[in-house]
Amino acid sequence: MTKPLNFKQELTCVFGQPVAENPTQCMIEAAYQACGLEWRYLTIEVAPENLEQAVEGLRAMGFRGANLTIPHKVEVIQYLDGISDAAAMMGAVNCIVRQGDHLLGDNTDGKGFVQSLKEVTDPQGKKIVMFGAGGAARAIGVETALAGAAEITIVNRSAERGAALVKLLNEKTEVRTRFELWDGDFTLADDVDVVINATSIGLYPDVDAVFPLDFSSLKPNMIISDVIPNPPETHLLREAAKIGCPTLDGLGMLVNQGVIGFQLWTGVDPDPKVMRAALEEVFGV
Repeated sequence: MTKPLNFKQELTCVFGQPVAENPTQCMIEAAYQACGLEWRYLTIEVAPENLEQAVEGLRAMGFRGANLTIPHKVEVIQYLDGISDAAAMMGAVNCIVRQGDHLLGDNTDGKGFVQSLKEVTDPQGKKIVMFGAGGAARAIGVETALAGAAEITIVNRSAERGAALVKLLNEKTEVRTRFELWDGDFTLADDVDVVINATSIGLYPDVDAVFPLDFSSLKPNMIISDVIPNPPETHLLREAAKIGCPTLDGLGMLVNQGVIGFQLWTGVDPDPKVMRAALEEVFGV
């Protein structure tokens, strides 16, 4: 007997720029299938001038939630019924969750990174050096601070943006934060515990981009992480591995933020291994 079609599927989506094959869509839908959920995760291109109508469309069509990418993470806040404390600190939302008649915003970027980091070490009490001061850096900075990091050094080419992130972290969290200008190959202090690349250096298609770091200053006890998921193995991670440093690729952060969003939408705990396998298939790992 032919199985009857079920048209009453729950829906989640991502608002952002179009891609030929959305890795997050592949990851989330693989998790839905593995959990036996008849849900769909749709990729929807939304122009900035149509964002308000798109959010109202979520309400009208009963979507359970959404992700957002650039350029919507800040502008969407004004159209939501509330946001989490962490999202308010960052000033950006990448995840919308329906609770009753309300659409609430959260930011899973930093949470996903911290969860990935905790698989190797607890960030509490650690000295962190983070390259970059954009949206990913803001999210990671806030969440590592809230997780109890002892000290964060922001390294950035733009002094203005770097100083702004330092000011945010010093005013909104209890972590000691300072800024260093990124001019040439950066040299790490001997007591650094965790190094984070929160920039786009090495992101596809510039996969051969050389990371501006004095690699002789790396020590085998330093944990080196990169938020770039494509390619999973960047120049920074390759060079760090040669020295014997533990490394974290961007797939871990992407999986963990996907897990958090999945739990918020469905109330179900997905299998991270299924989600990572889906991403590895997309990226040909």
